[in-house]
Amino acid sequence: MENKKDILLNNDILVNKSPILNEGRPEEKRAEILKYFQVTWELDDRLYDSLKTEEAFYMRADPLRHPLIFYIGHTATFYINKLILAGILNERLNPKFESMFAVGVDEMSWDDLNEQHYDWPKLEDVKQYRMQVRQIIENLILELPLQMPINWESQFWVILMGIEHQRIHIETSSVLIRQLSIDEVQQIDLFESCTESAVAPENILQKIEAGKVSIGKDRDDALYGWDNEFGSFTSEIKSFNASKYLVSNQEFKAFVDDDGYGNKKWWTEEGWNWVQYKQCSYPFFWLKDGEHWKLRLMSEEVEMPWNWPVEVNYLEAKAFCNWKSAQVGKKLRMPTEAEYYRLYDRVQIPDQPEWEQAPGNINLEYYASPCPVDQFEAAGFYDVVGNVWQWTEMPISGLDGFEVHPFYDDFSTPTFDAKHNLIKGGSWISTGNLAIRDSRYAFRRHFFQHAGFRYIESEEEVEIKSDYYETDELVSQYCEFQYGQKYFGVENYALSCIGLIKSHIKDVKRSNALDLGCATGRMTFELAKYFDHVTGLDFSARFIRIGTQLKESGKLNYIRQEEGQLNSYQEFKLSDFGLDQYRDKVEFYQADACNLKTLYSGYDLVFAGNLLDRLYDPKKFLKEIAKRINKDGLLVLTSPYTWLEEFTEVENWIGGFRKDGEPYSTLLGLKDILSDQFEMVEEPKDVPFVIRETSRKFQHTVAEITVWRKK
Repeated sequence: MENKKDILLNNDILVNKSPILNEGRPEEKRAEILKYFQVTWELDDRLYDSLKTEEAFYMRADPLRHPLIFYIGHTATFYINKLILAGILNERLNPKFESMFAVGVDEMSWDDLNEQHYDWPKLEDVKQYRMQVRQIIENLILELPLQMPINWESQFWVILMGIEHQRIHIETSSVLIRQLSIDEVQQIDLFESCTESAVAPENILQKIEAGKVSIGKDRDDALYGWDNEFGSFTSEIKSFNASKYLVSNQEFKAFVDDDGYGNKKWWTEEGWNWVQYKQCSYPFFWLKDGEHWKLRLMSEEVEMPWNWPVEVNYLEAKAFCNWKSAQVGKKLRMPTEAEYYRLYDRVQIPDQPEWEQAPGNINLEYYASPCPVDQFEAAGFYDVVGNVWQWTEMPISGLDGFEVHPFYDDFSTPTFDAKHNLIKGGSWISTGNLAIRDSRYAFRRHFFQHAGFRYIESEEEVEIKSDYYETDELVSQYCEFQYGQKYFGVENYALSCIGLIKSHIKDVKRSNALDLGCATGRMTFELAKYFDHVTGLDFSARFIRIGTQLKESGKLNYIRQEEGQLNSYQEFKLSDFGLDQYRDKVEFYQADACNLKTLYSGYDLVFAGNLLDRLYDPKKFLKEIAKRINKDGLLVLTSPYTWLEEFTEVENWIGGFRKDGEPYSTLLGLKDILSDQFEMVEEPKDVPFVIRETSRKFQHTVAEITVWRKK
């Protein structure tokens, strides 16, 4: 082990810590960030050396996730897309790639995984693109103005966002590689597994004293953070007993041997449904040949190391806890997030920047695999950080004071749905932000990660909200706008627009329609009354998840602000609006209207509601939209023409300025741009709408609707 450790500790690709952002001289920090970027990129590149053939990049390791060719493109296009959104870059490098590789997958129903939609590019072309992106980012790091401290308003924050995003995908891609056929992967020197294996130690419960826990950090924190890490939560935690070790393969095998996967009484309803779907009887990465067991690692199969931590999803861990409780006559469960931090604080492990050497199997400082559960000790407990992630009982939600970051508004909020449980502590391949105390990552409960668990004994009941209320302020406002009550006698906006275009709809083929900028989806559902199939697209996953939830369940709860800290709880169902019967005709995806995938074509109607003056390049959108629409199809535009430089640079405005010394309206601009391919079928009309902010504050706006027929 000493030789292995010495090799890794001298390997800059593997051992590299998150930069401290609130101290240091600018030029020294610039050099540090450049190195951090370069070693991240190199580690990402080297990971894929584990694949034997080019064909492996195009294989679906998990039926609910993209092939790996997507992820090597995705980590590069993320930089470009975020830098454009931040206004740091003005031109795209490869619009096709930056659309195709833009949106990752969280196993949600809006994820577009239909293979016929993708003509994946050659690996050589993607690698060439990656080289170009790398050069762009290195130049920016060397040239962008840099002032200390770096915070989330800084341009360098966007660079760090790309780096930390890439480190997340290094870990998640390693899980996908682990799911490929063993014939498609190979061992490489950079990733060497642990070779130590023995009988597992007997797990025991040890007391954690009561104490106060504080979660969350301030904006002036020393380290980069995702939006869900900022804010605050404080709680007094009562004493509890925690398992000395993570649950080992050996300890979990007793559950397997007792037909744990075949006994419904140990499982939650969600867990039992998953077992029936998967038809499994032991953990996913276990391999059984008669009575002989092996374990699949990232790039090899090894004799079962019974003293390594078991790797399971939350549903399996919960079933084990229920079974174990019955065996020992104690109330066992996984810890909450706060209880995990009480354990963490109790053993006084230093945070990542303070490490001389990692206090656990983390940061790739020891192995490229798990290792025995009794190897890394702190104050009588083992693997408080590292080895494998640890599931908690808690779905993730925002801390008090949570705000979304404007350049990555869909990092956290799509997971605030009571369906994504927090994992804590990191794994052997967790680096960067993944390996700090304040990291807050959550996955769907059936999701496979390098994750296991420890159990605790506690009389405290964990209250999990099953009836989730949408709390995102902007999203809640749009829920009220699209599905809530009328204000000041103004008709619902979607119904008003439908009323104005209904006579034109009857004259077109009614096969496919597109709702661009669909927000929470009301117009998408309304159009489904008239078209066989309707696609709703929005740039923000915060909005898309509402439409998706309505499609799946037909109902939604949200919190409506009344006054100050006073709120009311609202609920509606699609059946309230006569829309429930159209759920099967709609689908929702995240997309950039200025850089749409080629699959979004062949529409008989495209509706772009109040979208135009919020696009970064509306001219490009208008020039390209015609190729998405069938001959004689309709383009319907609504907008209040509120042009603002914060959304659209002045040179890209359609109108609202003087041209050749004369006033040039947006309507004139629309006619000039669209007249070659469209004809306006009737004179524009006004469409008023009201957006409620609080019980006494409203936005009353008048949009203009224009209807265009493709020639």
